[in-house]
Amino acid sequence: MRILFVLLLVLGFGCSSSGEEPTPTAGPAITPLPAPAGPAIRFLSLGDSYTIGEGAAEADRWSVQLAWLAQAQGLNLQPPTIIARTGWTTAELQSAIQEANLPKDFGLVSLLIGVNNQYRGQPLATYRTDFRLLLQTAIRLAAGRPSRVLMLSIPDWGRTPYAQSRNPERIASEIDQFNAVAQEESQAAGVAFVDITPATRAAAGDVTQFTADGLHYSGQHMAQWAQLALPVVQQQLK
Repeated sequence: MRILFVLLLVLGFGCSSSGEEPTPTAGPAITPLPAPAGPAIRFLSLGDSYTIGEGAAEADRWSVQLAWLAQAQGLNLQPPTIIARTGWTTAELQSAIQEANLPKDFGLVSLLIGVNNQYRGQPLATYRTDFRLLLQTAIRLAAGRPSRVLMLSIPDWGRTPYAQSRNPERIASEIDQFNAVAQEESQAAGVAFVDITPATRAAAGDVTQFTADGLHYSGQHMAQWAQLALPVVQQQLK
């Protein structure tokens, strides 16, 4: 399967003074499995740096780990096609999807988007409008089936080592507001919503949960996101 990976070095609101690539942090070892029975289920994963797993190995990206976990449960979920870029907002992701001219027959579509809307100080009303449009786009790409789309909540980057010189309380409050909009719109559209934000907050203080830049999450941590999404996906694909 063709996989589209669009990568930058750091989150759109981060910076790198050395210009060197961060050292990927290892997640759980992934052992190849025999191909599950049944038709292949095409998987599209949409988002920003959290979807591409900035600073982590490709195999450690949360949606890649999810596909492997699903295969271990006998579901023939294929490795994801990923359309994501560090720093993207909802509007930028929507534009990239349109440019990609994707087929509209994916068996599963995931979304993880919104942190850059929050960071750039965009109004909640703008996020709601853009996110609602993204949901409809994701549903069309899932062959018109909202039951085959899931949204992961926005991680709280205010609890990362990178953000400790900022205002974690304000960031947390704003992230909660954006997530409330995402959950409300997802439910209205019939799309599953998976809350990973508490797990990202619980990672505070544990360096193994973050990549070298102190801003993004390690493969070990993203395994938790995949585990949280797995039972939802099992229900969606049964």
